[in-house]
Amino acid sequence: MNFDIDNSDPIHSPHHYLKVAEHFVDDVPHCRDLGVSVVEAKHGEVLLKLPYREDLLGDTERGLIHGGVLTSLIDNASGLSVFCSLPEMEAIATLDLRLDNMRPGVAGEDIYAWARCYRLTSQVAFVRSVAYQQRHLPLATSSSAFMRASSNKSFMSNKKGQS
Repeated sequence: MNFDIDNSDPIHSPHHYLKVAEHFVDDVPHCRDLGVSVVEAKHGEVLLKLPYREDLLGDTERGLIHGGVLTSLIDNASGLSVFCSLPEMEAIATLDLRLDNMRPGVAGEDIYAWARCYRLTSQVAFVRSVAYQQRHLPLATSSSAFMRASSNKSFMSNKKGQS
């Protein structure tokens, strides 16, 4: 992944968080393949959009979105909210992701995932998130934990072709 960020941007500027989020969805192959886009990014929070596509259906007869699509979208939004909370970029890894499915996603509607990192310790970040097609009707909610500094390398400083 290539996450070259201009570090002259203040860490708390809205532009910084948007750049981090856009680099993430552009450089993570799974996000890119799904067509995930950033709707909003600010300190500790992100809102991602997954446009509806027929190939996302897990049950074509009933027109229901595959559950793995929701899990992936929530995991990515949650991790991204952690990146938008960090004072400097560092590697993270999902430790725990609890997903409560409330209703299936339906064909024909885009899916959104909102995530907020509500607690950041020196070793772990804690996140809550919601996936929905209609804001007042959650498809799933999530509570997750991410390990900080899961390797010695920051993903933001890696150049393509270097390890």
